[in-house]
Amino acid sequence: MHIWVDADACPRPVKEVLFRAAQRVQIPCTLVANQPVAVPRSALIRAIQVGQGFDVADNEIVRRCEPGDLVVTQDIPLAAEVVAKGAEAVTPHGHWLDKDTVRERLNMRDFMEEMRSAGMQTGGPSSYSGQDKARFANALDRWLARVQK
Repeated sequence: MHIWVDADACPRPVKEVLFRAAQRVQIPCTLVANQPVAVPRSALIRAIQVGQGFDVADNEIVRRCEPGDLVVTQDIPLAAEVVAKGAEAVTPHGHWLDKDTVRERLNMRDFMEEMRSAGMQTGGPSSYSGQDKARFANALDRWLARVQK
């Protein structure tokens, strides 16, 4: 069991929650990014810097994750790939992505992409809130409790 983090766009509060949880329950946590990522000194927490390029970090996570692992990502195509491998995926907002929800999110993502390419203003993502952090921490705690049984 391992926690993988798509770290390029991961909010700092999520990383802090993950660092504390990894230490508390003694589970390895690896952040994968195209740029250097600061992590605390710990045998359980590490960062992997991959080369620049489209989906390089995502491909590294897919290559390394195994069934039962947890992947933290906002990237819906990445979530679809790791779920297909038997890993679990959760967003930094605490939303679980399974085979059904990933398909729905991919469809919505494609629809919004079409709308933007047609010139419609769709707005950007909302800012990361304290409620988002709490929802993520609760989702992580439920996963940890389930996999530690």
